[in-house]
Amino acid sequence: MKRKLPPVAPEIESLVPYKPGKPIEELERELGISGAIKLASNENPLGPSPKAVEAISRCLAGLNRYPDGAGFDLRQALAAKFNLAQEQIILGNGSNEIIEFLCRAFIRPGDQALAAAPSFLMYSKLMQVAGGQLIETPLKNFRLDLEAMLAAIGERTRLIFVNNPDNPAGTAFSAEEFAAFMDQVPPEVVVVLDEAYIEFASDPQVAQGPDFLEHSTPLVVMRTFSKTYGLAGLRIGYGLAPLKVAQLLHRVRQPFNTSIPAQAAGVAALEDEEYLQKTLELTWQGLKDFYACFDRLGLEYVPSQANFVLLRVGPQASTVADELLQRGVIVRKMASYDLPEYLRISVGLPGENARFTGELEAILGEG
Repeated sequence: MKRKLPPVAPEIESLVPYKPGKPIEELERELGISGAIKLASNENPLGPSPKAVEAISRCLAGLNRYPDGAGFDLRQALAAKFNLAQEQIILGNGSNEIIEFLCRAFIRPGDQALAAAPSFLMYSKLMQVAGGQLIETPLKNFRLDLEAMLAAIGERTRLIFVNNPDNPAGTAFSAEEFAAFMDQVPPEVVVVLDEAYIEFASDPQVAQGPDFLEHSTPLVVMRTFSKTYGLAGLRIGYGLAPLKVAQLLHRVRQPFNTSIPAQAAGVAALEDEEYLQKTLELTWQGLKDFYACFDRLGLEYVPSQANFVLLRVGPQASTVADELLQRGVIVRKMASYDLPEYLRISVGLPGENARFTGELEAILGEG
């Protein structure tokens, strides 16, 4: 008997699922190699915060219980860190879920949001699920063109997604630039500032979202424990927002959306300053080592305020990435971001960085 389904909305029928990178173990099996290194997903190569690991181990015996649906301890720790009321903080299953909350709360079919192009792919996918339209403004010299975004605001614009530092370019705008932008956004539009990589920013002029939460234009700041704190596998992120906006986002949040281990790890990670500093020093030195290699090879790259670098290899970029893969080095092709001549490389451990640069030099030398 042929099974029938109820009608499916066209925006769901046409949605292309997000395609994450394959785990190292799966690629090793497919290619018949071992000892591969992954420099493709902007993960923290140090592993998770040791204090977070200890906190996780302490809470394992209580996994038969539901988590604290309000995430009291973690929200209290974040409130203290940012000098906010606890009610202004929203926890998410990764910062991705905060984007989903925003689309549920503010987007109806036909509504619009703005974002840069290229940018984080989940903005467009979650807008499509909500029946909305994402209007994209091209990067300008690999930086967000805030003036173009302002010009693109229309009657049905409800959200503006700006990521700082930017993914995939790693560039960032200053507090002065962001202040001028916020002053021109209509107060009925919500600005969503995605700061997944903000802790990596080495330039003190880079804008910091929490400084703008009192602005007359509503702002939601999204941050994550996945990158700097090495907790990508736990899926824990958070949003900071004006009280009225936060209350709306809590209304569309599923109960128990963050787990007991994730909440405990988040609290402990915030306290692990030694780990954070080690992460930043490793990242900044890794970027310097990458730049030195690219300069030797005469390759163009975009100086980064994140934990990755965007490298122009040329028309052979995909071939070079495939050759690196055969040698056990996984980097990110950028064709899905409409940058077919580029690769994105995450900073790894010193030995991993050296292995990548050595293999890159060997491949290009052979070419």
